[in-house]
Amino acid sequence: MRVYVPLTLSGLAEAHKNGELGPGPLDAYAVTPALREWYVSDDIEELEYAALNRAAQASLRLLAGHPDLVRRRVVVAVDVADGAAVADPDRGLDQSALGEVRVAGPVPLSKAAAVHVDAADAQADIAAAAAALGAADQGDDDAQFTVDGAEDHDLMWFGVQEIPQLIG
Repeated sequence: MRVYVPLTLSGLAEAHKNGELGPGPLDAYAVTPALREWYVSDDIEELEYAALNRAAQASLRLLAGHPDLVRRRVVVAVDVADGAAVADPDRGLDQSALGEVRVAGPVPLSKAAAVHVDAADAQADIAAAAAALGAADQGDDDAQFTVDGAEDHDLMWFGVQEIPQLIG
């Protein structure tokens, strides 16, 4: 099963140094039954893209909580055994939890299929979105517009072997 783990660049550096994502439990995103129902598609690529975008939103939340970090969202796509990623059955229909899963233990970085990172030219918009997130959560429409602007930037795809250049 493919899961998408939200990180920051410093979190990616730590994972690279340790050779694993973790320790567990890890919050991640995947194609869950609730995500399938919400997205109303049978196209696995579209569903995985939706899960990736949910992880990118979670990465933005990580950045919002740490203003000292580089303003680039990071998502690591990893393959875990079926059943290793579990959705919370009590939050299955909660809109904010769509696609959310938990992986109990650490995941070796060797299981990573790819790393997705914002381009450097997205940093200003990502910084603005991270700064506006709290107000958006409180219902501020202008702040929500700013947060939604982060989604105008598609994450770039990198091979796992490119992690040293990303964190260097």
